[in-house]
Amino acid sequence: MTDTTQFCTFYLDSFLFGVDVRKVQEVIRTLELTRIPLAPDVISGLINLRGQIVTGIDLRRRLELPPRPPTLQPMNVVIHTGEEAISLLVDTIGAVITVDPDTFEKPPETLTGVARDLILGAYKLKDRLLLALDIDKVIQGASV
Repeated sequence: MTDTTQFCTFYLDSFLFGVDVRKVQEVIRTLELTRIPLAPDVISGLINLRGQIVTGIDLRRRLELPPRPPTLQPMNVVIHTGEEAISLLVDTIGAVITVDPDTFEKPPETLTGVARDLILGAYKLKDRLLLALDIDKVIQGASV
């Protein structure tokens, strides 16, 4: 019997991404963001999550994808990093899915740009690819 991994999935543009479900604190709807002057572009602002101040990282900007359409309000995938929580702003939420490690492939050498560093690889699903994010690298390069 092979080990399996569960991913919390979400969409950015037409791509399906996932993070290890063990790192996800919660998934919530759009929350009001307070802008931070002089913060990097990938930092959308701060969120007050029941008294906890959480930094909001726009994953579209972080992955250098086209801007989110103005009619699409981002959802929040709150990641617990040990000391703090970080909110990943995504387009829409998918589901929690279980993947077989045998379907995993590292990024191809032809993949360039920031995605090369932020994507661990892809899992081949029945009808599409699940791009697994290296959450530590996503957060590391987006500090305030």
